[in-house]
Amino acid sequence: MTSSQARGPVSGRLPDFPWDRLTHFAATARAHPDGVCDLSVGTPVDPTPAVVQDALRAAADAPGYPTTLGLEATRQAAIDWLARRHGVTGLGLDGVLPVIGSKELIGSMAVHLGIGPGDLIGYPALAYPTYEVGAALAGADSLATDSLTAFGPRTPRLLWLNSPANPSGRVLPIEHLRKVVDWCRERGTLLVSDECYIECAWEGEQPLSVLDPRVNGGSLTGILAVHSLSKRSNLAGYRCAFVAGDPAVVGELLAVRKNLGLQMPGPQQHAMIAALDDDDHVAEQHARYATRRAALRGALESAGFRIDHSEASLYLWAQRRTGAGAEACWDTVAWLAERGILVAPGEFYGPSGREHVRVAFTATDERVAAAVARLTA
Repeated sequence: MTSSQARGPVSGRLPDFPWDRLTHFAATARAHPDGVCDLSVGTPVDPTPAVVQDALRAAADAPGYPTTLGLEATRQAAIDWLARRHGVTGLGLDGVLPVIGSKELIGSMAVHLGIGPGDLIGYPALAYPTYEVGAALAGADSLATDSLTAFGPRTPRLLWLNSPANPSGRVLPIEHLRKVVDWCRERGTLLVSDECYIECAWEGEQPLSVLDPRVNGGSLTGILAVHSLSKRSNLAGYRCAFVAGDPAVVGELLAVRKNLGLQMPGPQQHAMIAALDDDDHVAEQHARYATRRAALRGALESAGFRIDHSEASLYLWAQRRTGAGAEACWDTVAWLAERGILVAPGEFYGPSGREHVRVAFTATDERVAAAVARLTA
């Protein structure tokens, strides 16, 4: 088989990589005399907390292989954090598994759980593209919807939730979460909640985990939650995440991942423990983001934008209003690129996002201030 033949089947199965479509607009934005203000990708730019760096250095001598299961101390730190910060009870060591970044887990979960052709996977109408990619890799059918009735007579094997949501920042209320938990349990559907923005809340209701007993009635059966330290602790480069919930499903993932040799490096596990045990750095980072968010929101609104949802996450879900009404997202991307500001078109996240753009406030204070100045000039 030639290299081109090897690439063909994969490219045919997967949706186009959306960010490739932003290249032209990125070039326009970079040509601005004062440089680009890149608000398109939500990657952390602030320093990794000193307490985490110190832990990584202290664990740097790691000649042996780590285990897929992970250190007991790593799993216990996750349990303690979920209990302390999010009211989770009833979770044991057999219900937690460290993973190498949440994106890898999300993209591979369906395959690892034996979901495939003829099966159905559901995910939100506005969604992080990796849910669709994971279904495509498994060869499963997929449906992007926020309505449980849209599934009709078919029962999904797996249903993804994302609250707080990427890209909109929407937070699902407890009543809705309870309804989805009950619906999935009645049908034997595995419910997996992507909660990587759960500590990035700004206004309105506090985001809840599906692991919270107020949501699940005190039982973790049929439920998983995925958590990442990339956003809350500036650890995107460390690839530290974990999945927690139903021990039977966690055990199934563990069995597969053992065979594949998917192991979080030992030094990163120690860094993860330090990050989960320390709340001070989270409060400091939250305050930084709150300041940037407020500045960008005010500037966008003064420039004729409307901000929808955005009560949590690291993004503003913005719509530019003109005399003719809401502007198409690609026209908004172009308008901002001419001013040296790069954002993500809402269409990346589903057809219902075609009149919005996603504006990240993860840039430096200096770049956020530059964007504010250009929007309010």
